[in-house]
Amino acid sequence: MANKEQKTPIIQNRKANHLYFVDETFEVGIMLIGSEVKSIRDGKCTLGEAWVDIDESKNELWLVGAHIDEYLFANRFNHFPARRRKLLAHVHEIQKMRKAKEQKGCTIVPLKMYFKKRIAKLEVGICRGKDQRDKRQDIINRDAKLEIARIAKAHR
Repeated sequence: MANKEQKTPIIQNRKANHLYFVDETFEVGIMLIGSEVKSIRDGKCTLGEAWVDIDESKNELWLVGAHIDEYLFANRFNHFPARRRKLLAHVHEIQKMRKAKEQKGCTIVPLKMYFKKRIAKLEVGICRGKDQRDKRQDIINRDAKLEIARIAKAHR
């Protein structure tokens, strides 16, 4: 158990699975300051309206629109809740994301944030948007799975 890497999700973007098909995922680091880390450990972060932006000139990734609440005990050393945060990824991963973003209908969305060996990580995905028909089909499939589970439980 000591060698096993723990990936406990602190924050999940539930909206992403409803609105998008996730084609590919990447694990990236995120540059945070101390009060932001403490707020994330408390679970005071939202990724629902966030997206990943690519800075073409410097070949950098930025997390935009994520809201990390101010830490109550940070006093004057607190952070701005809605600031842009730099993401850390390999160059070849950034190139893959850039090519995917150039395609029509693709975007890069943060899926979940977790701590891995005390370091904050963000899982981002290359996503394609769902239309209304796909969303309805997902709801029908979920309801069918729940009904099968109910019947199986009652049969035991």
